[in-house]
Amino acid sequence: MMKSHTIFLRIIFLLMFLGWLTVWILLPTKIYFNTLIPSLQNKLYSTYFREQGINLLLYTFPMMFIGALSCIYLHLHQEKITDKLHSRSAGAGALKRCLCFLRRPFLVMSPIGIVSSMELIFALMFAALLIWSLSNYIHNSFGHLHIHKQGEKIWEVKLKRVSLRFGYTGNICLAFLFFPVTRGSSILPLVGLTSESSIKYHIWLGHLSMLLFSAHAIGFIIYWAITNQLIKMVEWSKTYVSNVAGEIAILIALAMWITSIPRIRRKMYEVFFYTHHLYILYILFYAIHVGVVDMCMIAPGIFLFLIDRHLRFLQSRQNARLLSVRLLPCAALELNFSKNPSLYYNPTSFVFINVPKVSKLQWHPFTMNSSCNMETNHLSVTIKNVGSWSNKLYQELSSTSLDHLHVSVEGPYGPHTAQFLRHEQIVMVSGGSGITPFISIIRDLTFQSHQQEFQAPKLLLVCIFKNYVDLTMLDLVLPISGLTTQISNLQLEIEAYITREKEEPSRDTQKHTQTIWFKPNLSDSPISAVLGPNNWLWLSAIITSSFIMFLLLLGILTHYYIYPIESKSGEVYNWTFKVMWYMFLLCACIFICSSVVFLWWKRHNTLENKQIMNEEVQTPTTSPGSWIYGSEREVESLPHQSLMQATQVHFGARPDLKKILFECEGKDVGVMVCGPRKLRHEVARICASGLADNLHFESISFNW
Repeated sequence: MMKSHTIFLRIIFLLMFLGWLTVWILLPTKIYFNTLIPSLQNKLYSTYFREQGINLLLYTFPMMFIGALSCIYLHLHQEKITDKLHSRSAGAGALKRCLCFLRRPFLVMSPIGIVSSMELIFALMFAALLIWSLSNYIHNSFGHLHIHKQGEKIWEVKLKRVSLRFGYTGNICLAFLFFPVTRGSSILPLVGLTSESSIKYHIWLGHLSMLLFSAHAIGFIIYWAITNQLIKMVEWSKTYVSNVAGEIAILIALAMWITSIPRIRRKMYEVFFYTHHLYILYILFYAIHVGVVDMCMIAPGIFLFLIDRHLRFLQSRQNARLLSVRLLPCAALELNFSKNPSLYYNPTSFVFINVPKVSKLQWHPFTMNSSCNMETNHLSVTIKNVGSWSNKLYQELSSTSLDHLHVSVEGPYGPHTAQFLRHEQIVMVSGGSGITPFISIIRDLTFQSHQQEFQAPKLLLVCIFKNYVDLTMLDLVLPISGLTTQISNLQLEIEAYITREKEEPSRDTQKHTQTIWFKPNLSDSPISAVLGPNNWLWLSAIITSSFIMFLLLLGILTHYYIYPIESKSGEVYNWTFKVMWYMFLLCACIFICSSVVFLWWKRHNTLENKQIMNEEVQTPTTSPGSWIYGSEREVESLPHQSLMQATQVHFGARPDLKKILFECEGKDVGVMVCGPRKLRHEVARICASGLADNLHFESISFNW
């Protein structure tokens, strides 16, 4: 019964999305303007929505409907990691082989990254849509040229029209731009995507929209210059397009685009971070430039993004209960938080962290190395000291004696399912701190291996470190909570490579692992599930209620305020004021509905959080040592012994990844890689070579 429901919902999603996409395909054609729009105007025009009513129906409603209904689908379709693993051997048909082939890397290039065959197909389809739209716009506009100004030349009129059509085509990119960065999206999981894996689509769309809008702006500036109309650059019309608003929008977009260039972003992350928050002003001035009617065309992505952004803001206002910090000799630290037992997440998930004592505004993403199955009341995050923010945090924790630290957490975010764990064997290749997501996998499978009727996949961890001290990252495989973990049930092999040292350093130079325990604070609370991945039905309620409220208020405003003014005066209502009303109602409805539901949810969880906070935390008298690094190795416990026996350390060499991967004999081998770009590309090229059909590539990239 459940399966029939999900199939029915999938059909609805497909039909609704294809209908929405068809409208975009028809948009630049004569059929759209001469047949479809006049027909809909005759049937649907009313004084409640006026000219924007048709665009609300054709462009806004379909994606809002999909966004709300997909939450119900995901609620019905929720699958735990154990379900995925138990069904690992099923479904080895032609469809599965075809999907595996399409997901295999096809292009591996530094500027673009790792692109699968499926991604390339969709990218070409989207490029075809842009080319189709631009060519049709230009062809139709050249069909009836009219010279409105005496002395104006034909090529000047064509330049103006081509420039305008560049802007129209850029709207298509903007309509998709915000979907990939909606972290708690209900639409991305429908197509097997996560917010971190979709960042590259946001980057591609940003480049395309910047290119098209720049051509739009430069074209008009050239046109105004050669026709002696540069005065129009400072025109802010009350009844039509505001040129000044468009110029401000393109300047803001240019600032965001320049600071997002990889080299600038890496060297000046703070500049990129703060500049990118100008998107609020960009949306506002873009809306004033294009008007309410065109704004309805790109509204769904912005609407869903603002809901997600406001919910994240509400969650981030709470202080998370930080239990302890484990300082490793390799200048890495593990933050251990208290969490609500109802919070569920899959391995390789991540959270955003803010430490006001380091920076009040900066939020940074970090992968979780904990397992919600093994540690139901705890959540752990690993941070490597590699940047200015992390260095300040490390120095703050290591050089001062703290009994409390204010930390805010946003998330977790990550894959909706753990489908990559269906493989018979998993090869995990990491570089440096890229080992963190694989620790979460090992921890989770360690817990699952104790369950009945469970067959864990074979695990091979190939980790590459610069120095021997970095090997202490493997200590994180065993949680600090002291839970009994028996990894001997896993078929685990760890091949560790130390590239810059040829032998183990003397024990005199080795350091201890240090653990800092914090006192509880009444202002802190356990990390709880954000509305979305753990509460899909409530997210559906927010999307539905806020959109219905927006339509009701917009209809009332248009019918009882704007329409009477225009009918009495005979003049068009102020263009800018109408846009401001539209944006105000949109934001107000989102903020009201999101806040009401969030506060109700927070009150519902308060009692459970208090019970967790009242639990006594036993603080150990000594810090746990390192099983592989330290003045005295603690190998008397069985977990330590098992982990030590599973590890083989290689000095002064890098792994021969091609040999390691090709020697994997399993029929279905999942290859996961996390680390520097060069390492990810090397593994991707090996899997894409086609020399081993049993290798299935999975890249984990957290390069924000």
